[in-house]
Amino acid sequence: MSALMDIWHAIQAIVTSSDVITLVIMAVIAIGAGVMMQNMGSVISTTLVALIAFALVEYVLAITLHKQNAAATASTDWQAFQDLHMLSLLAYAILFGVVIGVAHTARSLFDR
Repeated sequence: MSALMDIWHAIQAIVTSSDVITLVIMAVIAIGAGVMMQNMGSVISTTLVALIAFALVEYVLAITLHKQNAAATASTDWQAFQDLHMLSLLAYAILFGVVIGVAHTARSLFDR
């Protein structure tokens, strides 16, 4: 039970500590991935692709909007990814997976 609470607190930390722009980007990517997904069996691979897309969009935003150096940002982001705790990665994956699953289910219900 303690492990589930740790995961839940990590998910809450992501949602409450992220800024609005990041949350909107996460929602757009996850909902878009859920709408494009063909069947519920591919939710894991779709979640992985959505997480990669989220990382790339955040990188592009850092370079374009925040005017950061591309090479330095890439190096810093890669180091941050290597130092990322598995609990945080699991929380992001669960968050994306749930939203993708809900979006796919909603699309499937509306298509009937």
